[in-house]
Amino acid sequence: MKPQHTRQPLSRRSFLKTSSAFGALTILPSYIALGNQSSTGLAPSEKIRLAIIGIGNQGNRDRKSLLSSGLCDVVALCDIDMNAAHTHEARYVHRLTRKPPVVKDGEAIPEQSHIQASAYTDFRKMFDDMADDIDAVLIATPDHSHFAATMLAMSLGKHVFVEKPLAHTFAQCERLMDLAARSGVVTQMGNQGHSGPNYFQFKAWSEAGIIKDITRITAHMNIKRRWHGWGSTANSYPSEPISGNIQWEQWHDVVATERPFSNKLHPQQWRSWYEFGSGCFGDWAPHILDTSHRFLQLGLPKRIVTLDRGGINPYDLVYPESSTIRFDFPERGPNLPACEVTWYDGVNNIPKLDARYSDSEEEQTLLGPGKELYSEELVFKGGHHGQPLQIVPRSKFLDMRASLPLFPQKNSNHYANFLLACKGEESPRSPFSVSGTLTQVMTLGILAQRFGGQIEFDRHNKRITNNPAANTLLDPAPRKGWESYYKL
Repeated sequence: MKPQHTRQPLSRRSFLKTSSAFGALTILPSYIALGNQSSTGLAPSEKIRLAIIGIGNQGNRDRKSLLSSGLCDVVALCDIDMNAAHTHEARYVHRLTRKPPVVKDGEAIPEQSHIQASAYTDFRKMFDDMADDIDAVLIATPDHSHFAATMLAMSLGKHVFVEKPLAHTFAQCERLMDLAARSGVVTQMGNQGHSGPNYFQFKAWSEAGIIKDITRITAHMNIKRRWHGWGSTANSYPSEPISGNIQWEQWHDVVATERPFSNKLHPQQWRSWYEFGSGCFGDWAPHILDTSHRFLQLGLPKRIVTLDRGGINPYDLVYPESSTIRFDFPERGPNLPACEVTWYDGVNNIPKLDARYSDSEEEQTLLGPGKELYSEELVFKGGHHGQPLQIVPRSKFLDMRASLPLFPQKNSNHYANFLLACKGEESPRSPFSVSGTLTQVMTLGILAQRFGGQIEFDRHNKRITNNPAANTLLDPAPRKGWESYYKL
């Protein structure tokens, strides 16, 4: 499918013009090159003009959270299914202000400060029409379709908030990190807990030497997933008639092979399939392992070992119903020894906490999304998103409580942090320079789930050395007509 927007393909010359190049090797927008504090040139009272690509379900929740900050107005909405039940609220229901009502002649008049957003089914057309009227973009489409829209937005100098996982393949993440650095725009991945208490606690406790010498981490998510019960027997993509005005070809985005429409793909089952989603690991690990990966400076693993898989789909279509995979990260410097990270998913795939670190037998069963970090001196037990860590057993925590460093409790949330960063008032907490490598770890784990066995990864040359088929999937070829997004 050939992109229809008139700016495509973008030549390097036009890209440099758009992004205000300064120097032969570094591409920076003029607001950064000239040292201005605000990337948008906005006064503190002015709002970010936001476009949203993917307005249903998570995208709608993100929309409401961004608007509730009072820092933005939505000026454009884009979705391949504009008349669906799951996109109705974002398109037609406006809750954009918390200001007290205006009182006129003793009668309260509801605030009508919202902007009527323009609607599109193709993000390329949206940028063609409205690029000059957009400051930032929220991208909350399915995993497989984050990449092209994000690349185009950054190439046009737009700040981007992209839902997790950042992209669908290892090399897509590599390109996103590269263009983010060259363009200088503000970037944020939607692992919302990375602005919560766990972020500030992990940072403070690491800097104070409380969290150190971590050699082993377990992480787990044992809640039932959408494909459990049917995924192991699916031998093809089901097919159903397309209802309404769904732009089904557009839905596939860069994926090379077009699949038939069905409710097993749209609007929410896409996560079940290797081609389009990221399974349980890609969905939840960004909310569980984010602070460990960042503050322990784990980077990329040298090896991923599949320890167990259950409910495997023999046709290589759908994620397994359970998996246990181990990542081997090498030593990274003083107080950063080699570290094993083991991931467990599946309803009955439940790790145990060693009895010496618990006060009861019940505490040894590690139910729900969470993580445990083991060092020689201390063990830390945590949950997901922004939930803070606990030192276990509790008796050990009570002995240390008075000496533990404090950390700030009142901070901007993930959405406000992004918008304030767009205005030049804060730094984003999960920029692509951080979340890109985290997502690359997710993509390597997914390949281990898919192929089984052991994957040897060359961290310097960024290639899999012992499995040519898996190595090819680090950077699969895009659909014809979408190659230009890989060259921006």
